[in-house]
Amino acid sequence: MPGIVVHPGEDFETAYRKFKRQVDRNLIIVEVRKRRFYEPPSERRKREKIAIRKKILRKLWLLRRFESRL
Repeated sequence: MPGIVVHPGEDFETAYRKFKRQVDRNLIIVEVRKRRFYEPPSERRKREKIAIRKKILRKLWLLRRFESRL
């Protein structure tokens, strides 16, 4: 769980920026959004399948792009 120590003389804006940075690093917001609604296993598999396809297509695109330079 993220937490910060506010030093004497430190203003609120600085402490808030530190806290937001720490929350972003720990991917808490992403996790909360992901768990907001129940996702059936079939939907999860579908989403993962689409992500894998995008990854493969991206690799193919990069390979073809660099192949053409040779």
